[in-house]
Amino acid sequence: MAVKTKEGACRCSPIVTVHAGRENGNRGWKLMLLLGAGLAIWILLYLLVEPAANLLTYSVFQLPAYSHLGSSVAFFLYEAPKVILLLTVIVFGVGILRSFFTPERTRQLLAGKREFAGNVLAGGLGIVTPFCSCSAVPLFIGFVETGVPLGVTFTFLIAAPMINEVAVVLLLGMFGWKIALLYVTTGLFIAITAGWVIGRLKLERYIEAWVFDIKIADSPTSAQHLSFEDRVHYGLNAVREIVGKVWPYVLAGIAVGAAIHGYVPEGLMASFMGKDVWWAVPAAVLLGVPMYSNAAGIIPIMQALMEKGAALGTTLAFMMAVIGLSLPETIILRKVLKWQLIAVFIGVVAVGITITGYLFNILL
Repeated sequence: MAVKTKEGACRCSPIVTVHAGRENGNRGWKLMLLLGAGLAIWILLYLLVEPAANLLTYSVFQLPAYSHLGSSVAFFLYEAPKVILLLTVIVFGVGILRSFFTPERTRQLLAGKREFAGNVLAGGLGIVTPFCSCSAVPLFIGFVETGVPLGVTFTFLIAAPMINEVAVVLLLGMFGWKIALLYVTTGLFIAITAGWVIGRLKLERYIEAWVFDIKIADSPTSAQHLSFEDRVHYGLNAVREIVGKVWPYVLAGIAVGAAIHGYVPEGLMASFMGKDVWWAVPAAVLLGVPMYSNAAGIIPIMQALMEKGAALGTTLAFMMAVIGLSLPETIILRKVLKWQLIAVFIGVVAVGITITGYLFNILL
């Protein structure tokens, strides 16, 4: 009901306002209950994964416990649902977090920052705003036109694909939180350091001239005005889009990992990717640079290789090279960068990954 004031303006009746507030409150409680019930179901399913995998492998399929096939099947039936479950809940949470950021808002946050502070901030934003390689060109143009330094821009472009929620979830599920934390920390360090080095080299002359002729208007972001319900829907959409796209890669990667787990002889991989093979880390990086995969496909293979004796630093360097030096992103960036700057970008990141691989092999 509307009430007319002396000035002739209409305002809402307190009764209507109270009813609207109660309705919104009830919807909020219902949403919280649904989220709680969903979390309880998720925990139950996660706890049942391992016994269900063993039951299917050794009782239903009646495979010998110590056979190659039995080992491979048990590995796949355990890892596949576990990773999908972890992926779902983490992507949902990151989706809610991502609802606070848009490309425009990210540009605004980075514009005007001092170079080193901007590198650190860009690395952190790259983790929580994992834009895909197809966004590389518009993001790059937007950053340059907003006044974001070149080094800060590259820090973001390195961190965004390399440190993504899929990689963190898979590492968390397969190796534990310590390895996942080391991956995030070293990936962030590589992104910040590489961006700082590129910024110090003053390579702006190798940006295509037409980039500076484009003026991108600042568009207001609506991310700040979303309700909690809107952000939950944003998280659910992220699950549908991301998990819906990567689950075939997850299953394919785990299938390859299962075959390695069951059939590759012990010590074979150690002879090629062990700590004592000095050339293993640079060879892994060189092999990973031209390859294209994503975390969903490469990390399960990484796990199986390590179980067969491959060194952690070597396999981590290979994974970072594949994810962080994406061939499609490099080709896309050619639209805005000259080959000299692309070569510097690849070289600096590759050196950082190689050093990280050696460091992990020495310390771990």
